[in-house]
Amino acid sequence: MVSLIVGQKGKGKTKELLDKVNTDVKTVSGNIVYLDKDTAHMFELNNKIRLINVSEYDISGPDEFYGFVAGIISQNHDIQQMYFDSYIKISHQADVDITENVEKLAALSEKYKVDMILSVGLERSKFPAGLQANEKIAINFL
Repeated sequence: MVSLIVGQKGKGKTKELLDKVNTDVKTVSGNIVYLDKDTAHMFELNNKIRLINVSEYDISGPDEFYGFVAGIISQNHDIQQMYFDSYIKISHQADVDITENVEKLAALSEKYKVDMILSVGLERSKFPAGLQANEKIAINFL
């Protein structure tokens, strides 16, 4: 399952993501991975959560980002959840429709049974209609 936390900058997406991951780590039996654009939130995460600073890996587009995520999953079959903070930035999709890449992540999530929770910095009016219609993707607007 893919879940999106959507809102403009400053609406509290990261705080909600951090609260959720730190709550989930207490009940999840598998591993949790948290992808971010830097390590600023390192000390806010439970030490059982694996933080990956995506900016350290020369990713330059959504296809490379998808391959990066697939590679993480292929190396650890115990991953149960993945969190993506600042999804648009880390996947290099500024000013681009995110529909195709999110749908590819949803297929990957379903195939390998890894829940993915993405924070997406977009105004509700600019959010892609195609994603709103996708029944396999849960959306929470802030």
